[in-house]
Amino acid sequence: MAGSDTTPFLSQADDPEDGPVPGTPGLPGSMGNAKSGEPEIPDREGLQRITGLSPARSALIVAVLCYGDSSSGLIQTVFISSYMVLAPVFGYLGDRYNRKYLMCGGIAFWSLVTLGSSFIPRERFWLLLLTRGLGGVREASYSTIAPTLIADLFVADQRSRMLSVFYFAIPVGSGLGYIAGSKVKDVAGDWHWALRVTPGLGVVAVLLLFLVVREPPRGAVERHSDSPPLNPTSWWADLRALARNPSFTLSSLGFTAVAFVTGSLALWAPAFLLRSRVVLGETAPCLPGDSCSSADSLIFGLITCLTGVLGVGLGVEISRRLRRSNPRADPLVCAAGLLGSAPFLFLALACARGSIVATYIFIFIGETLLSMNWAIVADILLYVVIPTRRSTAEAFQIVLSHLLGDAGSPYLIGLGSCPRRGPRTTALW
Repeated sequence: MAGSDTTPFLSQADDPEDGPVPGTPGLPGSMGNAKSGEPEIPDREGLQRITGLSPARSALIVAVLCYGDSSSGLIQTVFISSYMVLAPVFGYLGDRYNRKYLMCGGIAFWSLVTLGSSFIPRERFWLLLLTRGLGGVREASYSTIAPTLIADLFVADQRSRMLSVFYFAIPVGSGLGYIAGSKVKDVAGDWHWALRVTPGLGVVAVLLLFLVVREPPRGAVERHSDSPPLNPTSWWADLRALARNPSFTLSSLGFTAVAFVTGSLALWAPAFLLRSRVVLGETAPCLPGDSCSSADSLIFGLITCLTGVLGVGLGVEISRRLRRSNPRADPLVCAAGLLGSAPFLFLALACARGSIVATYIFIFIGETLLSMNWAIVADILLYVVIPTRRSTAEAFQIVLSHLLGDAGSPYLIGLGSCPRRGPRTTALW
């Protein structure tokens, strides 16, 4: 299969040299070849017997995971680099140890560090940088592990739907970060209070994880009834297998492009919108030392929330319907969303000097198309990588998407806005 160009893009095993992996072939959640005698997808009662959890309990676990994910969007960690360094560590641990306790520990540590960072005086700026870097523990522990937990509770279309619910929380949480952060700052008159609100949400997330979430057996819902459990391999064997998995590597590179765009939008879109209003004469320039208007951040936050919900749900539903006739539906929908967003985001820039309303409309459409990738890329990873390597795969997809994506895109966009500025472009940028 490794040398065949006619093999469906998303039906290959995790590692061609490992041979076929037991599972339900030909569908998301499958890990093998379509052969006779393959098991049927478990129904609700079958899933309950395998996982030991009722459907209601499984859905409740997803709800708790979503809460923890959305609360993280309120204050994002400054140092993406620490996130990238720590993600492989938690990926390794998540494939071998209790995932529930790893997530609880990561969120609890993040809450303490975030709260402590809010009391650091201005003259100890280096200490603030250190604590914000340590905040990457929460991101690394949660983002690499939570999707794999959902994968062990559901299969096929059920898994796709639950992942879409989970990934609603990323854009919604980011949007709420703009909204809540600006409001807390306005009410308290001090940005430090934004860092004192989020630890409370983190404590609630830890309590919910500890009391509600149970650890399901890895890969049990995807195995033949007579198949032995999968055992973890060495970390280097995991890395070699992932590097030889084209579905994983190509989908990760595509998602890196999404991260590049969303990272630059998150930093520059509010500033760009404010400066567009200045050029149009709708608001006064924001000079150093002035209290700048947060209206554009609020509007952009609302757009991010709405487009996240709409885009994630739309992408999953379109892919689910197309999958019946085309096994390559998932990557095709992702590609269409990413490529389709480009002209609308360009039009948002082009219309900024003429109509701020048109700019918002094009940003809305562009972000909706970008958001179609979130849940589908996660689903691709889960059904082309075997269960004992999924946390490691999540970790290295995170490293790749940040290293080549949103870690550098804000700087590059800012650098590109500087040269050859005339009077009009100076006012806009």
